[in-house]
Amino acid sequence: MIPNEAPAPIDVLAVAPHPDDLEITCGAALAKLVKQGKTVAMLDLTSGEPTPRGTVETRVKEAEAARAALGVPYRYNLNLPNRVLMDSPENRFALGTAFRKLRPQIVIVMAGRTPAASPDHYQGQLLVEASRFYSQLTKWDDRFAGTQPYRVPHLVYATIPFDAEQHLWHGSFILDVSDVYEKKIEAIRCYASQFDDKRLKRLEHFLRAHNAALGGRCGFLYGEHYALPSPMGSNDFVNTVQGGAASVAAVQLPGRDHLPLG
Repeated sequence: MIPNEAPAPIDVLAVAPHPDDLEITCGAALAKLVKQGKTVAMLDLTSGEPTPRGTVETRVKEAEAARAALGVPYRYNLNLPNRVLMDSPENRFALGTAFRKLRPQIVIVMAGRTPAASPDHYQGQLLVEASRFYSQLTKWDDRFAGTQPYRVPHLVYATIPFDAEQHLWHGSFILDVSDVYEKKIEAIRCYASQFDDKRLKRLEHFLRAHNAALGGRCGFLYGEHYALPSPMGSNDFVNTVQGGAASVAAVQLPGRDHLPLG
């Protein structure tokens, strides 16, 4: 749960169903935001248990170690039921209360469908979208522990790299995470109960390849993909266009070096 003395307002709140979901999808971005001086918090909707490999106590310790690896100062858990997580009114009230207490400027949610993995992932996306709306509703404060209504200004999707669908988002961007990428890997390695050596090796290989491919198209060593429910606005044409370092296939002029990645 979110303690009453939790810091508010915060800059960025990242939400996902299970411990390790945020590390895999947006771990590097969270580390980068902290490095840039932003107030960041992580919110797991469930404990992630039961699983064939873990315990509640183990997962708590792993999540705390991963938080420390990323440098994120705050991590909370709503302790909603794992495996049967649903976008329900009761869960909307619980998450909406968390939004009202923390009052984030930006909420990041893991987004996409994983039919070969937990259905909690997609339900978490639906729950965040609905709770963002619920959080601002008036004349219902008794359902939100007496907290005051709050409208979350911005919602950002951290896209799942093995989503079942291809999406046409209204707005999207690749974030350069080259300088903090090893923190992402270090945080994922904290989940020894979920990723034995063989499984971890495969996951790390996949993520490095995926994030290198995303980043490489923008001239970065590593990148993470983020999407928006509306077109991405800008009041700075040049900086927006120049957000990428260079094309990975830029033409090399005679006697000139290629622009470096990263």
